[in-house]
Amino acid sequence: MDEKVAFVTEWMQEQCSFAELCRSFNISRTLGYRYRRRYLTDGYAGLELLSKAPRVVWNRTPATIEQAIVQLRKSKPRYGALKILKLLEAQFDPGLLPAVSTTDLILKRNGLVKKRKRVHRIVPVHPVFHSSKPNQIWSADFKGEFRMGNSRYCYPLTIVDSYSRYILAVQGMYAASFERTKAVFEAVFREYGLPQQIHTDNGQPFGSAVSLSRLTRLAVWFIELGILPVYSDPGHPEQNGRHERMHEELKAETARAPGYDLGPQQRKFNAFRHEYNEVRPHQALGQSTPQQVYYRSATEYPDRIEPWEYPEGMLVKYVCRNGAIRWGGNQWITVSTTLIERHIGMEQFADGMWRVYYRNKLIGYLDEKKLRIQDDKGRLRRNTRKV
Repeated sequence: MDEKVAFVTEWMQEQCSFAELCRSFNISRTLGYRYRRRYLTDGYAGLELLSKAPRVVWNRTPATIEQAIVQLRKSKPRYGALKILKLLEAQFDPGLLPAVSTTDLILKRNGLVKKRKRVHRIVPVHPVFHSSKPNQIWSADFKGEFRMGNSRYCYPLTIVDSYSRYILAVQGMYAASFERTKAVFEAVFREYGLPQQIHTDNGQPFGSAVSLSRLTRLAVWFIELGILPVYSDPGHPEQNGRHERMHEELKAETARAPGYDLGPQQRKFNAFRHEYNEVRPHQALGQSTPQQVYYRSATEYPDRIEPWEYPEGMLVKYVCRNGAIRWGGNQWITVSTTLIERHIGMEQFADGMWRVYYRNKLIGYLDEKKLRIQDDKGRLRRNTRKV
């Protein structure tokens, strides 16, 4: 704008030709004449930057139709663009109605489209899960549900020792709930002892994509037993390929055709488990059976979970019933609802930066400046609340 004003001022002084004036300002004469014309018409205000929007939109939706779209959406808030256009065909010529995409823009422009909640996605890290002896890593999963003869769905929970391929459990359920899953794991732990790690996918009740460090109630229970929960990357079933391969055999042998209800279906699962563990040789085991390779864990299932003592020097914080800890007296920092009424440990490693642990598992990092905790991959940021 300053350059335009200087150009017009020098032009009014008439100290040089118009062509020389334009060359001194490094603009074309066409642009110079345009500036002069706008100044003569509107004064210095005419030199302001003009909007590049077209003055006339030849295909603009008529105001009556746009008003009808808005009114119909307000009366039917759950109707989308397709339904709205279909209903308006009785009121307007279909050739005058806008396209679906234009209707969506009209709804958005009038504040009638709710912003979708942001979905937190897990950053792939391509982990490598390798065990060198039994009970280092167990893998667990729910094989895809299928209908039984009584038309109800069966959800088979499978638990396998990753090294020996020994199937520790195949349990059919009517629902993949936390309570039922925990009961199966408890029975397996009592019979076979505890592993060092349990490898699962990110589905409930094993993991949660919107929870800090993917923690669920089941994962917290594993940690309290001294078991480290580990997860495959989303969309990468090949990271648990041995388990998925076993599921192929399980489906072929027990779900085609299925039992009438859980009773006969469970007998099919038990028969498959016996054959898989004790009869079927495995090439990866040198043609041995899983039973010949597997042995029971030396770590026993405890009758009660012992309280955890954090190392001296750690800051210990209590997670309140809102899933958050107090910070600075008048602020809340969200941790996880899965850790309600438990204590977390915090270790400062830099100015304003803290490592956050639950028992012996690192679950994330706290940045004092942002007052937010994110997990070790930096994928999940949480809001703070003031009281």
